[in-house]
Amino acid sequence: MTGALVSVDLDRTMIYSSSALGFAVDTTVRCVEMYQGAPLSYMTDVAADSLERLAHAAVVVPTTTRTVEQYERISLPGAPWRYAITSNGGNILIDGKPDLEWRDQFSEVDLAGVRTELAIRADGDWVHKLRTADELFCYLVVEPSMVPPDFIADWSAWCAARGWNVSQQGRKIYTMPDVVCKSRAVAEVLGRCVDDGLLDASALTLAAGDGALDAEMLVAAQLSIRPRHGELEAIGFRHDRLSVTEAVGGRAGEEILAWLHEKVERSVEP
Repeated sequence: MTGALVSVDLDRTMIYSSSALGFAVDTTVRCVEMYQGAPLSYMTDVAADSLERLAHAAVVVPTTTRTVEQYERISLPGAPWRYAITSNGGNILIDGKPDLEWRDQFSEVDLAGVRTELAIRADGDWVHKLRTADELFCYLVVEPSMVPPDFIADWSAWCAARGWNVSQQGRKIYTMPDVVCKSRAVAEVLGRCVDDGLLDASALTLAAGDGALDAEMLVAAQLSIRPRHGELEAIGFRHDRLSVTEAVGGRAGEEILAWLHEKVERSVEP
C-alpha cells in the first residue's frame, strides 16, 4: 500500500513557459505542452525523470487552476493519473474523466452575477480579455502595469462580502468562489484513496505550489514546499511546515521534486 499523497500545482511549480524557466530552452529540457502547434510548457529532464519516479512511489495528484481542456493539453511525465484536480478544485478527474457528482455541488454558485459586476468594473485598455472557466469562476487577462491602483483592493472587498476571493497571478486576475478551492478537493481525493485501499488513513500528505490559490493546500498538507518565486514569494508566505527552494524557475521545479521524493522515501522507511 502506498504511504503518501502528493498534490502538486503545475504552472510555475512543475512546468514552465520558456520565459519562466530562467534559462534558455536547450537539450536539457523537454516540451510537455503544445498549443496551436507551438511548444508552450517545459520541464527539465531531471525534473521529468524525478516526477516519473515519484509517481511510482506515491499517489501523485496533479492539481491546477487550469480548466479541464487546458489541463488535457499537458503530457505530464508519470501519467496516467488515477486522480487529478482541475479548475482550482472545481473538478476532480478520475482516470481522466470529471466526477459529475463532485462538480454538481457547485451548481448554485452565482457566477453570472459576479461576472456581470466584473465586466462593469473591468472596463479600459488595461483589460485584454474577460473569460469564464468551466462555468465555475472567471478571470481577467490584463496588462499588469496598467491595472488601476485600487482595482484589486476594491474588487476584493466587493467579492469577500459575497463569498468570493480575488488573486492576481501575472497577467491573470482570478475571481473565485470560496467553496472552489484546491484544499477541499485534495481532502476529497485523500478520502477516496483511503476508501479504495490505495492509502492508509495515516498516510503522509505533501503539497507543492507557487500561487495564492495554492496557499490553503500548502497549509492543509502535513509538509509542503514552494518555489522561491511567484505570488507566494512576493507576499512572503510562510508557515512552520513549509519549505522554500533555494533555486528559482525551472531549477526550482527540480528541487521541489527531489524534496518530495526524499519525504516520500522517509515515510516508508521501516
